[in-house]
Amino acid sequence: MSRLAEKFAELKKNGRKGLITFITAGDPGLDATSDLVVALAEAGADVVELGVPFSDPLADGPTIQQASGRALAQGVTLKKILSTVKSLRRRTEIPLVLMSYYNPIFSYGLEKFVVDAAAVGVDGVIVPDLPLEESLSLRNLSAGKLAVVPLAAPTTADARLQEIVAAGSGFLYYVTVTGITGTRRSLPPELSASLDRVKKIAGGLPLAAGFGISTPEQARLVGRHSDAIIVGSALVEIISGSGTTAAGLEKLSKFVLSLRQSLDGLSGSE
Repeated sequence: MSRLAEKFAELKKNGRKGLITFITAGDPGLDATSDLVVALAEAGADVVELGVPFSDPLADGPTIQQASGRALAQGVTLKKILSTVKSLRRRTEIPLVLMSYYNPIFSYGLEKFVVDAAAVGVDGVIVPDLPLEESLSLRNLSAGKLAVVPLAAPTTADARLQEIVAAGSGFLYYVTVTGITGTRRSLPPELSASLDRVKKIAGGLPLAAGFGISTPEQARLVGRHSDAIIVGSALVEIISGSGTTAAGLEKLSKFVLSLRQSLDGLSGSE
């Protein structure tokens, strides 16, 4: 069983909700990325998504776009990120999922990417701009090696959602709002009902919901209707403002701990 599958099985057994955290790999530096992942794990994160910087991140809002730009300016590449993961595996066993647009993976070479990523300890990959119909090669190559995490949105019809779930692995990434990533003051009022609908269709594939979650209260609201929540922009904002100084890491850890405590207030049956 993979680290990702083990983690979700453990969460389910213990009646806990998962906390998935996103940071941009290479912002403010690859050495800093390792320290950030360890800090996130120690603060209560269950899974860490590492964003692969790309020059045209269509699904990302200004916060992650700017982080991606800073990483690219330092020469961060997919190859260097995989090397960082390899060294990071000496420090933590937290499940790691790469979130990358298709271009860096295609340029790297699909088969080489899957082999190299699995070899260094990557557990899964999310490719937001790769349609289901175009993902067969990646899914076939990844079988038994990497989870290929599918995405669904509020506009995804039930029949389409069933196809996405059947092809996916790891967990289902449900985008809570239409539009781009970024912190939000409020979430859609219909979100709870939407999550309940999606969770029923997802069946045994864990449902993780993200985009816009930026407070413990929002985490609790979404956590009631999903197996895990995903938080990204709020973390990237903290990193952008505070870096990886001792004070910065403490601020990041406190925020993650507040999310963890909010989720731990929910029972597995909610």
